[in-house]
Amino acid sequence: AAAWRVWRRHGPRWPLPAWGLVLLGMQLAYWSMPPRQDRDWADDVARRLHPEVQGNRVILHDVRDFDWRSDTDYTVRWDTREYDLDHLASADLALSYWMGPAIAHTLVSFGFDDGSRVVFSLEIRKERGESFSALGGFFRKFEETLVAADERDILRVRTNARGEDMYLYRLAIPRDKLRELFLGYVQRAQVLDRAPRFYNTLTSNCTTVVFELARRIDPGLPLDWRLLLSGYFAEYAYDQHALLPGYTFAQLRRAGHVTARARAAGDAADFSTRIRAGMPGELPDSPHAR
Repeated sequence: AAAWRVWRRHGPRWPLPAWGLVLLGMQLAYWSMPPRQDRDWADDVARRLHPEVQGNRVILHDVRDFDWRSDTDYTVRWDTREYDLDHLASADLALSYWMGPAIAHTLVSFGFDDGSRVVFSLEIRKERGESFSALGGFFRKFEETLVAADERDILRVRTNARGEDMYLYRLAIPRDKLRELFLGYVQRAQVLDRAPRFYNTLTSNCTTVVFELARRIDPGLPLDWRLLLSGYFAEYAYDQHALLPGYTFAQLRRAGHVTARARAAGDAADFSTRIRAGMPGELPDSPHAR
């Protein structure tokens, strides 16, 4: 739009080299635009996650715990929660499909011995009234934010309020590596808390952050087209032996299809238990199943 206004005013009189300089200047100004922390943010991304690490204890300030009645009707609630890494027990990969089979939002939910859970999700930091645009995500339209949330917030809003289709898969990660993955999210949140950065649809999104953090655990993880088409990311994880062994991928996908169970559970206090009924890796006598 700015280039068109300049063209209408000066175009017929300016030589081509001058136009090249104008366009170059506009590009430089655009790409040097800094990300910001002080916009009028949408309610669900209004606060930045602020973690503290004290030995084995991690304190997360501003964990989101909204009560969603619909995508536009909700009760705002932010909590401070404390986690003991010695009791970190599991991690589940969640894929929420909102635009066909090839595109899904990727989240990771961590479970602890006492049955508590927290979900991490890299998202665009929307301004009030703004909505996601994959194209805009290529061109510095959005800052990014790392949300930590209760499952009854961040999973339920997608299945029950937004009508998305969700699958959960238990990750096959030993406890010491679980700790590394969890702390990787914590470190990413600390970086974003200190200095904002732009979301990028291709290179810095909800799926690439999982891949980047997983590569800290296994540096040999290969690049793959399924990192771009995130709807197939669980199949990539299966091929890398990152999901529970002893099952075919079809079995894991079928048992991990939680949408109907989430809608039936509603806002029940045992939402997390109900959606995992029959899911491989969730033992009936575990604290998570009580």
